[in-house]
Amino acid sequence: MRVKLPSAFSPPGTATAPAVSVAPAAERPAWLGVVDRIGDFWIVGVLGLMVLIFGLLNTQLFTKGAWLSISNFSVEYLLLAVGQLFVILTGGIDLSDGAILGFTGMVSGAVMQSMLSSHAGDVLTTSVGFVVAMALGALIGFVNGFLITRLKLPPFIVTLGSLTAVGAAPSLINGGTEVSNLPPQIGNIGISAIGGWIYTTFLIAIVAAVVFGLFLHRTRFGLRTYAIGSNGLSARRAGINVDRHLVWVYTISGFLAGLAGMMVMANFSVANPLAGQNDELDAIAAVVIGGASLFGGRGHMLGTVVGTMIISLLVTGLVLVNVNGAWTEVATGVIIVAAVTVDQVRLRLAER
Repeated sequence: MRVKLPSAFSPPGTATAPAVSVAPAAERPAWLGVVDRIGDFWIVGVLGLMVLIFGLLNTQLFTKGAWLSISNFSVEYLLLAVGQLFVILTGGIDLSDGAILGFTGMVSGAVMQSMLSSHAGDVLTTSVGFVVAMALGALIGFVNGFLITRLKLPPFIVTLGSLTAVGAAPSLINGGTEVSNLPPQIGNIGISAIGGWIYTTFLIAIVAAVVFGLFLHRTRFGLRTYAIGSNGLSARRAGINVDRHLVWVYTISGFLAGLAGMMVMANFSVANPLAGQNDELDAIAAVVIGGASLFGGRGHMLGTVVGTMIISLLVTGLVLVNVNGAWTEVATGVIIVAAVTVDQVRLRLAER
């Protein structure tokens, strides 16, 4: 192909310099096409490899007991990670969801305990408990979003403040002790397993991931979430109400943290003031391991679910091979750095 390039010194309309030949672009190596096809789902292979390694080290991993342990451990982190994914996709961060989990659980527990003392029905009390936890979580998330958008404060600062304030509040409820006088339905939710293989709490977490995954990947709300994280200024120019959208995103995160608080309560049949401490870090880790970018605009629900299962498998697997539990945090940190490194290398290769 021959292209005529105009000369900078030629008057308008005059002939240009001699034609310049442009060499055809070099053919892209086939192995880069394989990288493109793997896409963001390489992390599924990592999970499979971990299952294989831990299974070879201890075949107990392939038992029903191990599966129930892994799935049960993942419930609270998965719910928090689903909400955290929405926030991170917009380029924000929510450090308060672990504290919201603990606070909403204690408030809900105290409300249910008071209702039982007033001889309210168990089913009504349980229903009110769920509504209180999720509504209170959504309210705290709304306040976070409001402060971020109206006062133009960084998400890190706002949610760090919420983490500190909300995290201290559970110690002021019920004298800072556990709330154990709860409806029997709460404990039944935690111990019931469908077919003996799937805890009800895990099923609730998976359903939440599927519903919010469809909401993220199949609706305009999800499209706008990605757009804001990719380029907030362009999103505003395209007519997206960025501030209102961010308020909704943080409200979703708080709502799911409230639901997670109820699931933790169901697992232990008590509301514990220490519940949720540092859970936000594991939720963020799950999202990052799943391929989301902390700069926003990139990530998906499947990766977040897989990232959560990797952390849960890591905890159970290290216990089965008799490794000190302290190494779990070390291994998680290594996996986070490795996952981000591999993902960045893959993206650079895909751009070639």
